[in-house]
Amino acid sequence: MISVIIPALNEAATIADTLSTLQPMRERGHQVILVDGGSQDNTAALAEPLVDSVLCSTTGRAAQMNTGAAAASGNLLWFLHADTRMPPDADVHLTNALYDSEKEWGRFDIRLSGDAPALRIIERMMNWRSRISGIATGDQGIFIRRDAFERIGGFADIPLMEDIDISKRLKRTAGRPLCLSHKLTTSSRRWETCGILRTMTLMWRLRLAYWLGANPSDLARQYR
Repeated sequence: MISVIIPALNEAATIADTLSTLQPMRERGHQVILVDGGSQDNTAALAEPLVDSVLCSTTGRAAQMNTGAAAASGNLLWFLHADTRMPPDADVHLTNALYDSEKEWGRFDIRLSGDAPALRIIERMMNWRSRISGIATGDQGIFIRRDAFERIGGFADIPLMEDIDISKRLKRTAGRPLCLSHKLTTSSRRWETCGILRTMTLMWRLRLAYWLGANPSDLARQYR
């Protein structure tokens, strides 16, 4: 069984659309858990009929995803962002590829939802960089076998870069990720709202600072 774990915070505008893409998975016997981080809107109420469980947690993706993993029943944990949508057969591709490869973790390629030509370049760079580095981002739908997740102690309790951190630890203990070419579609709203070039520059600067040892709490304030 796959347990899909979705951290959410004030996602009422998009959560129903995201969860609707997961209903074929639920019909095939997989589990969907939404972990709310203290939403001030009706995210949890909208999600309740479309998931197997709604949990509450302190705010922060790492804490929320660890809460979901602790309650999950599946032997494969799949972490999805609340603004990421998947094709209806993504779970089939995932289980087949993971079984054939015998890898312990991995991620999907992504497509940004907007139509701007620059976004096509950025998404290709993101997918290419991940293949070269063996580092996955949360937008790419990281999936991990439960025993590998528990072996490394789950996500680090940091307010940003939790996806980079867990990728680095998984690389050391479980090897490089399985990179699936099937695409998840993630929202480009931040890119479009804040400006494509400005957002790209910010992301690169924050990641470089993290690699150089910056405090994730300081980076989180800059990100917000």
